[in-house]
Amino acid sequence: MSAEAKAKYRGKVLQVAVPSPLRRVFDYLPLPQQQTLPEPRVGIRVKVSFGRQQLIGIVVAVVNNSTLEKEKLKPILASLDSEPLLNDAVFKLLLWAANYYQHPLGEVFAAALPAKLRNGIPLRETSKFWTASESSTEEENSLSRAVKQKALLSFIRSAGEVTESKLREAGFSKQPLAQLLQKNLIEEHSQTKAAAAPFEPLETESNFDIELNEEQLIAVTTISKALDQYKCFLLDGITGSGKTEVYMRIMQEQLSKGLQCLVLVPEIGLTPQTIARFRQRFKCAVVSLHSGLNETERMTAWSQARDGSAGIVIGTRSAIFTPLAKPGLIVIDEEHDSSFKQQDGFRYSARDLAVSRARQEGICIVLGSATPSLESLHNARSNKFVHLHLTQRTGIDQSSKMEVIDVSRETMCDGFSEQLLYRIRKHIQQRNQVLVFINRRGFAPILNCQTCGWICECENCIAQFTVHANPPSIRCHHCGAAARLPRSCPSCKSKDLNTMGIGTQRIETFLQKQFTDTPVIRIDRDSTRRKNSLEKMLEEINKGDPCILLGTQMLAKGHHFPNITLVAILDADSGLFSADFRGQEHMGQTIVQVAGRAGRADRPGEVIIQSRHASHETLQSLANKTYAEFSESQLKERMAAQLPPFSHLCLLKAEASEMQPALQFLDGIAQFCQSFSAHNSLPIEQLGPLPAPMEKRAGKYRVQLLLKTDKRGNLQALLSSLCAELESMKLPRSVRFSIDVDPQDLV
Repeated sequence: MSAEAKAKYRGKVLQVAVPSPLRRVFDYLPLPQQQTLPEPRVGIRVKVSFGRQQLIGIVVAVVNNSTLEKEKLKPILASLDSEPLLNDAVFKLLLWAANYYQHPLGEVFAAALPAKLRNGIPLRETSKFWTASESSTEEENSLSRAVKQKALLSFIRSAGEVTESKLREAGFSKQPLAQLLQKNLIEEHSQTKAAAAPFEPLETESNFDIELNEEQLIAVTTISKALDQYKCFLLDGITGSGKTEVYMRIMQEQLSKGLQCLVLVPEIGLTPQTIARFRQRFKCAVVSLHSGLNETERMTAWSQARDGSAGIVIGTRSAIFTPLAKPGLIVIDEEHDSSFKQQDGFRYSARDLAVSRARQEGICIVLGSATPSLESLHNARSNKFVHLHLTQRTGIDQSSKMEVIDVSRETMCDGFSEQLLYRIRKHIQQRNQVLVFINRRGFAPILNCQTCGWICECENCIAQFTVHANPPSIRCHHCGAAARLPRSCPSCKSKDLNTMGIGTQRIETFLQKQFTDTPVIRIDRDSTRRKNSLEKMLEEINKGDPCILLGTQMLAKGHHFPNITLVAILDADSGLFSADFRGQEHMGQTIVQVAGRAGRADRPGEVIIQSRHASHETLQSLANKTYAEFSESQLKERMAAQLPPFSHLCLLKAEASEMQPALQFLDGIAQFCQSFSAHNSLPIEQLGPLPAPMEKRAGKYRVQLLLKTDKRGNLQALLSSLCAELESMKLPRSVRFSIDVDPQDLV
């Protein structure tokens, strides 16, 4: 039966998406005619009554009937905008994303808007000012004893109109202002701030400081020919090959036409460096959007992008939803990075949505990386993306030499072999910089008792506490729990406690003792918590004086350190035996990215990888072959196992304070999926439900069910039916359930 046939009320109805866990829109009546507020339109915010709450929702459709009776329909409480907040392309993208990632539409819209807009703050600031009324002599004589009121009235009359700031500067308080308003001696006016003017198109530059090599020139020429249409380019360039210069040449072309450019980077740490470089190059407003901004800063940058006054918008994952007045180009730098996938709530991939958005906007998109994801390489081979190669380092004749050191039989000193210490000392003596990489922060990963064998574990997770030296504490890097460092074993009361393994803090202490005359700069999430701390460290490094950089993944992403000539990777084995099938791909990308920090100027670089499995095929492939050859072998393995990108996955997760309720709930889901697949002849494989590889995290037991199919449409048909079934049934309160389409983390 059609919606028309089911209609119980005929008349104008607003379908509103509200931020709630329910995967549907809700019908509301417009405001009564007599209220002089903006007429509701698709894309504006409205305030509505939702149960016992008042929420801010988005109008997604205006229809002429409802399946509810008029008595059950509530009118909206207020219409907050006179125009849609999002342009048509972004609005459609969010509708598509909610459907594809099977997430409630209201929460999707909420994730796309700055917090101030989610809370009902006006899009444009409204300012107040006051003017003097036409008053009689008798009315003014009534102020003969009110000295402050009389002075204020005289001030307003002489100024013509005054604002709040002018009143403050003149020393007047709000009390006499209110008294004059009550006596009708002055009038209050409000004025909405106008949208900022679009940025002026930049002049097309002909003289550049940097001369392009042949491969860069081919990339720029090829992309330039497609700038007036949708096309996706995979810019596959080794570290130091000048990918950023290619981005900037293309951006220059679009900015000269008055078109805006959106650049996504994986980490907040990269935004200051990228912004500084673009501001130095382009004479237009460059704004940033990331979680390190306060809400006012974020709102200002978002508004500048929407109004078109910002020519370049640089941001992390969520910036993909930023509306642009005149979109011209999208760039995804380090497109392979897993940071582009949201891991909780609305679990979207910013990279994949960027491609969809470019298609919606009809503009060009460039995905850049030295280590492209296997999905992007597969899309390039399938001719969905245009594959461009940069195989030469700019201004450098040779790539860094990579060497794997077998430490399986060596006596190590806090994670360092004698050979590695000798190499570090040699490079420091030559007044170069050295980067030491380990993907583990803290002092040491394990605290144990030498008497009874007790290991300090987090009670909320199936994981060990990590020991931190500054301040002395134990912390769980999975749930965030922290406690004081125990002085004795809680099991046998022995004080013979010892640490096992190494972390960045322990290595920092060791290196400071080994190299007393050389600064050791540790860059990890602990050392960069304070605002501007990372920028200060980068400034210190960029001075070029000999130093040792010590860090985690934060150093692997896009930083340019021209004076580093040695990169040392201490523990390269963790990714070789990961429970996640993407483990080796991610390990390979990390090693190649970190190795790329060496030899980026006129001094040759070298890379040392310490391993207890030096003969492992993956490590040897990374050391002796190119990343292209490594990724080719990875793709062959994926094809043989029919894993992404040759299939499509969805991870259904349930968690509860006890294992059994979560397991029972997912078991029911599995039965539904099996029945639906069989009834509709859909070849969808199921794995589970099984306990997750990390069975307990943050006090919750975790169970997961993995769905796999070779056709995306089959998976979407099943998930749509499953979500409809879940909406109609009462879910157990003790269980939290989530759907992760195209999961990047199976652990």
